[in-house]
Amino acid sequence: MSKEATVLFDVPGPRARARNMLLTVVVSVVFAAVLTALVWRLDAKGQFEEKLWTPFTKWEVWRGLLLPGLVNTLKAAAVATVLALLFGAVFGLARLSDHWWIRVPAGVVVEFFRGIPLLILIFLAFFVPNKVSPQIAESPFGQAQRISVDYFFSIFGVEINAGVVTVPAFAAVVFGLTMYNGSVLAEVVRAGVLSIPKGQSEAAYSIGLRKNGVMRLVLLPQAVTAMMPAIVSQIVVLLKDTALGFIIAYGELLSAGFRTVPANYHNNVLQAGIIVAIIYIALNMSLSRFATWLERRSRRSRRTQAKTLGAGGPPPVAGVGVTQQSV
Repeated sequence: MSKEATVLFDVPGPRARARNMLLTVVVSVVFAAVLTALVWRLDAKGQFEEKLWTPFTKWEVWRGLLLPGLVNTLKAAAVATVLALLFGAVFGLARLSDHWWIRVPAGVVVEFFRGIPLLILIFLAFFVPNKVSPQIAESPFGQAQRISVDYFFSIFGVEINAGVVTVPAFAAVVFGLTMYNGSVLAEVVRAGVLSIPKGQSEAAYSIGLRKNGVMRLVLLPQAVTAMMPAIVSQIVVLLKDTALGFIIAYGELLSAGFRTVPANYHNNVLQAGIIVAIIYIALNMSLSRFATWLERRSRRSRRTQAKTLGAGGPPPVAGVGVTQQSV
């Protein structure tokens, strides 16, 4: 902790430091006592028996159950992250449009998907198309439905047979993650652009740039650096939210850890939960470290090395150089 006073924090005196130290010791002792009691209770229930932990030391458990679940988690998170970033960029910039017929619908879409719980979005994507697609197939939009499924949604595994659209669990999870997190990222983009000082855009307009150039060349490069922590935090949330695929039997990491492994190895739910939690923590910490490195590199790449008066000499005066050379 810094010893310098700030606006919100004064340097503690001797009595305050002693009081803080006493509180730290008391809280540490209480936490250690609770942890000891918990461990003792789990040991009394036989939760530390070797047979409950040895499955996670076997390669066949990792190869056949946990690693496939991890791959499915990363696959859904990667696809949803790319789509959510695109959705957030498009609708975030659309909410900044000068045209009301772009700004208002974009705001309605963002607020709608941001206000619906993610689990409901996953349920809607998984169950609704199967129910409403037969009616759409018999309407004038039937051909458009078939074309959209055959040429676009099929890349996510969506199928249409006899006018009935079937959405796989992977596509439903990706849809829910994209719509919800994309709406949140749209607000992040809008707030990031608006956080840039107004003088930046005014200076860009003064040299003849149009709004497209101002946004692309001036505002967005600065906003990306400011938005990076919020974007990374939302991607971490997205990665963890893939666990909601458990509800519709998507074979992700949580499903493999809590459903498949305990069913085959002495109902070791607690042990599976601990292992799965460690894997999620490792993934999120790795993602945060990568984002920190990316942000530092982005800041370093934007630094300019302008010549100073001492290094490059004073700027030439118009007409003087020519006069001296001619003389």
